Amino acid sequence: MKKLLVLGVGNILLMDEGIGVHAVHEFWKKKKEFDETLVNFVDGGTFTQDIFYLFEEYQHVLVLDIVRAGHEPGTIYSLDEDELVRNKKQMLSLHDIDLLDSLDMARLRGHRPTLKIVGIEPEKIDWGTQMTPALVKAFPAFMKVAEQHIKKLLNKI
Repeated sequence: MKKLLVLGVGNILLMDEGIGVHAVHEFWKKKKEFDETLVNFVDGGTFTQDIFYLFEEYQHVLVLDIVRAGHEPGTIYSLDEDELVRNKKQMLSLHDIDLLDSLDMARLRGHRPTLKIVGIEPEKIDWGTQMTPALVKAFPAFMKVAEQHIKKLLNKI
């Protein structure tokens, strides 16, 4: 069993909604910095319910996605699963229900990993392949927070 699955979710055809996928693609560029026996980076797209079987192979899942909580665009959030479930004001992108359902399906099959979410407040979700200027500006900080969580989950800090 590997230690960590970093799952970027979102739709890259809907502007800011694709930030999780963009982030995973950036991690792929520097994945040699990470021990591939411990961590995998996966582009989950919008099919979080269809990939529940992957969760069985990991101790932890770190999801990179948008979170709509009503703050300024570019606000970065670090959430545990219980925070997401408790606070209805904070919502993952369109895939939040699928993701939680997938974790429950993995539990039914024998193993349910812990869940951590690094999210960012979107500015705009509309047709387009480019992120908005607010998220482009916040993207390096988003990546830094995600990398800090990766290192922490791998017990590197």
